[in-house]
Amino acid sequence: MPGDGVALKAKDYKSDVEPVWCPGCGDFGDLAGFTQALAALQLAPENMAIVSGIGCSGRFSHFINCYAYHTAHGRAIPTAVGVKSASPELDVFVVAGDGDSFSIGGGHLPHAARRNPDITYLILDNAIYGLTKGQSSPTTPQGMKSGTSPHGMFNPPMDPVQMLLAYGATFVARGFSSNVKQVAAIVKAAIDHRGFSAIQLISPCPTFNKVITFDYMKQRVTEIPEDHDSSDKESAYRYALDPDRVFTGIFYRSEEPTMFDKNEHQRSLSVAQEPCTVEELMARF
Repeated sequence: MPGDGVALKAKDYKSDVEPVWCPGCGDFGDLAGFTQALAALQLAPENMAIVSGIGCSGRFSHFINCYAYHTAHGRAIPTAVGVKSASPELDVFVVAGDGDSFSIGGGHLPHAARRNPDITYLILDNAIYGLTKGQSSPTTPQGMKSGTSPHGMFNPPMDPVQMLLAYGATFVARGFSSNVKQVAAIVKAAIDHRGFSAIQLISPCPTFNKVITFDYMKQRVTEIPEDHDSSDKESAYRYALDPDRVFTGIFYRSEEPTMFDKNEHQRSLSVAQEPCTVEELMARF
């Protein structure tokens, strides 16, 4: 690691642990884009913390030189909120997969979005359970065969961007791991955003998902036009709902009070309140 006054490069943010993902995994592109964003912002590794869930994406935290916590399946978001609450000076990141985010951890997501903690949330979406050998996930395409849907997936897939917009996340974006430059730019913007920043990163699994491949996505991915007003949620929904194309880029961002801001406001109201006797407290409650 370079010393004080020496600019950090993307490679300087990588730990000594080598990635063990399958060759061709989309997560490699996400990791490259993430470290490039960190280098662009010159974040201090000692001021960073990454919380990851279970699955192929859960290994992400092992590969970055910073504080890291590999937590239980579906519990990455509340753990990260706890880290940020205890140490608000840290840059806190969550890395989770599509199963971690929308299945067992799905109940945490809407509440995190509405509370607006100042954390950056990366959803590495391969539309399959890769680590456990290819079962259907919440984003698996309808009709796709898998270990748990041998006759084809009956249910339609969840759409992460539409869900995040509906939940009220103050920064919603989508990237494609094949476009590392765009992933880096989106992650950098997400870190700069003060509030709950959520990014769906389409990360094809070459081992278990033979439908959502790199070639399949390259035919459908289209970048959101530069003139898109990211403060316009109705416009964001139009791009998210397009039936023929998969748009990538920043759909929506809004500056709102963070969870810390709201907690501080509540604290100030309590401190300013007139002191009262135990009897008055009992009568009130």
